[in-house]
Amino acid sequence: MFRIQTLAGGLLAFGVPLSQAFACSSCGCTLSSDWASQGYAAAEGLRIDMRFDYFDQDQLRAGTHSVSRSSIEIPTDREVQQSTLNRNYTLSIDYSPNADWGFNLQIPYFNRFHTTIAEGDTDISTSHTESMGDIRFLVRYQGFSADHTTGMQAGIKFATGSFDNNFIAGPQQGNLLDRGLQPGTGTTDLIVGIYHFGILSRDWDYFAQAYVQQPLNYRDDFRPGAGINANAGVRYVGFSKVTPHLQLNVRAEKRESGAEADVDNSGATLVYLSPGVTVILSHHVSAYGFVQLPVYQRVNGLQIEPRYTASAGLHYAF
Repeated sequence: MFRIQTLAGGLLAFGVPLSQAFACSSCGCTLSSDWASQGYAAAEGLRIDMRFDYFDQDQLRAGTHSVSRSSIEIPTDREVQQSTLNRNYTLSIDYSPNADWGFNLQIPYFNRFHTTIAEGDTDISTSHTESMGDIRFLVRYQGFSADHTTGMQAGIKFATGSFDNNFIAGPQQGNLLDRGLQPGTGTTDLIVGIYHFGILSRDWDYFAQAYVQQPLNYRDDFRPGAGINANAGVRYVGFSKVTPHLQLNVRAEKRESGAEADVDNSGATLVYLSPGVTVILSHHVSAYGFVQLPVYQRVNGLQIEPRYTASAGLHYAF
């Protein structure tokens, strides 16, 4: 039982409780930040995690291929996005009153700089949003077995983020920013998932997790696409202070819908390989870092995607 509790606590120490999926361009492209999705602990107590994510969406793509902007004659009858630079923060507060139940609150803060050439324009329009995003509250239950290695989770994404920001410069200055770029979707979403973790051998652990996020309503003629995330990973625990690990992350998201949606240029299937490392700094504090590398990207229409995602964080267990 001690090894299982150590495994669970270690999984929490190098990650966040539930992967954060970022809708981060006006074309509705999404990046699944699932490098550290295991926020499950068989031990009682309070845990706090602060994570920073950096990714620059500057690669224009159609289907499974990249597109050269020089091949598109401007002006054109479709939007040609240039870049979306994301510097995002997530505070996660996790509490387990006992080994069976756990509760998690996630508070994101987005700093997003975006440039694009709108349909019919010849010059670049710019936006910069910096505010809190949509808060999530999750409940998990893992009392199905004595070792607490399998569990279910369910929760709600609340409509706390703003969705009324405008372009700040260029031909589109003063016009409403595309809904896929807003800090919040304006919708309430249901989140339901399952997970399992365990021991492969003396020095190797593993986990697998999947969850579905389903918007429950429209807000001002917009509804984001439903999405599913599936993640699996292994880590080497043969060192005392340093833990290397590797994850495979898959996200599939349907198209947006509504009069304010970019239906043609939204929805994607994305696969990432995510190497990472955790360093134990003290009995209560650990630090972690990840790089997420795309291995497969299929987007609908014309969207922009990052070449990599870099993340770092600190975890404190009381």
